[in-house]
Amino acid sequence: MAESGQAPQALGDSAARQLSNTTKSAPQLATITPRWLVHLLQWLPVEAGVYRLNKVKNPGQVKIACAERDEAELPQTFVDYEDQPREYFLNAVTTILDVHTRISDLYNSPHDQIKEQLRLTIETIKEHQESQLINNPDYGLLANVVDEQRILPLGGAPTPDDLDELLTKVWKEPAFFLTHPLGIAAFGRECTRRGVPPPTVSLFGSQFLTWRGLPLIPSDKVPVADGKTKILLLRVGEKRQGVVGLFQPGLPGEQSPGLSVRFMGIDRHAIASYLISLYCSLAIHTDDAVGLLDDVEVGKYHDYADTYRA
Repeated sequence: MAESGQAPQALGDSAARQLSNTTKSAPQLATITPRWLVHLLQWLPVEAGVYRLNKVKNPGQVKIACAERDEAELPQTFVDYEDQPREYFLNAVTTILDVHTRISDLYNSPHDQIKEQLRLTIETIKEHQESQLINNPDYGLLANVVDEQRILPLGGAPTPDDLDELLTKVWKEPAFFLTHPLGIAAFGRECTRRGVPPPTVSLFGSQFLTWRGLPLIPSDKVPVADGKTKILLLRVGEKRQGVVGLFQPGLPGEQSPGLSVRFMGIDRHAIASYLISLYCSLAIHTDDAVGLLDDVEVGKYHDYADTYRA
């Protein structure tokens, strides 16, 4: 080893790095999630930004008869419709992205600055979209569960019995459970305690816990407050009279269904602006398409005896 103060005999690391190229990653955003809910919904195109949900009025009053082998008079009936059906208006999740032209001109390699800025902003908008699908006070899932479809857990933590009870609320072609990751962990602990570990299923290249064959889909947009969360059970699809997403097709500058990016110009400060808009909403076709297990405790843990049988 060369002694301290001795003249170097070869090029050192620090000087050599001045001639090297550093491999740079694209910018990462920790808030990006898989957004499984958006992938699992059927999305319907909406004309003029409005979706009118028509229903059968008083369906129990439709008269029918099982004809006997006689000449008895047949019932006469008709199916009435609601006079004022609910209309869903598309909601805009939007922002304006500003990029100084000096930045995009000078620092555009190896990564396109405008492209990366748009990508990260669009990802953030899509995260907000999923949050609105769950939590929006007008059309969100949590705000539109009727009282008859809401239940409480038997003992605080989510047990297999609780999810079985939830299945009685959405028994017609249920698709999946939806809850916070902490809710899934709490359910897994209760299954382990009972010796019934839930099986898994592969969807979109990822593994999900299941119960009664239905996947438990995680979303950090499901609220957690005071150590409690919620578990939803959904039936999806228009033909199944379930939950559907709504979007506006054919937008100017359309990048994907319901998403538009438009260049707004360059101002006198040399700043280029881009208008990013995502139009969406959600509709529940019938009340029994969604069930809710409310006030689910997520902080309950169990101690197990550490003794062994002799």
